[in-house]
Amino acid sequence: MGDRYSFSLTTFSPSGKLVQIEYALAAVAKGVTSVGLKGINGVVIATERKSHTPLLDDSSIEKVATICRNIGMVYSGMGPDARVLLDKARKSAQAYKRVYLEEPSVMIMVKEIASIMQEFTQSGGVRPFGVSLLIAGFDEGGPSLYQVDPSGSYWAWKASAIGKNMINAKTFLEKRYSDAMELEDAVHTAILTLKEGYEGTMVESGIEIGIAYLETTTTKEGDPIQQGRFKKLNEAEIKDYLANL
Repeated sequence: MGDRYSFSLTTFSPSGKLVQIEYALAAVAKGVTSVGLKGINGVVIATERKSHTPLLDDSSIEKVATICRNIGMVYSGMGPDARVLLDKARKSAQAYKRVYLEEPSVMIMVKEIASIMQEFTQSGGVRPFGVSLLIAGFDEGGPSLYQVDPSGSYWAWKASAIGKNMINAKTFLEKRYSDAMELEDAVHTAILTLKEGYEGTMVESGIEIGIAYLETTTTKEGDPIQQGRFKKLNEAEIKDYLANL
């Protein structure tokens, strides 16, 4: 009986489930572990960067990506699916800035991405995206961290983990997370969380980290202004964090 519904995306099973979405979540669970933590002055997202062969150029692997100036994301699951969502999110952010002359808020981008993912759960001839995303950003409301799943569901989190070591990572985060945590502590905690399930010795080329924080810049007139910014840490910066663990 279950097989009748497992190949149809738009038909509910008698138990009220869309089985293809559960299969998409299974694809996410096979992906590498990604974590995100929100501090009082910023957000960090981090993930493992693994290649299946030493012949692969590691610099071609990108799992932490910038959507716009103040927002970034990391994924667990199928890379090509994440790439499609990233392109759509960047185009949406550019369209928003062209109209309103400012960067979109984190919530606006999360809703936009979640709407795209939800659309692929009720359309014929398509399948759900096989990724879950952690979206981090800094806007007028402060730092924000959201998780978006293949169903199009999204939640705001203080700290979260996705991927194959999700359960152990969340258990570790529940013990280590504090509401008073600052960004520097959050970065260290994110690295330690990944280290719990990391195979072998962790080196700077084996992980990717992105941070969202408040940056002081100047306007064209030379006046100081504070804006949210998202940036990826380079290997030298990650190496410094690893040395201080």
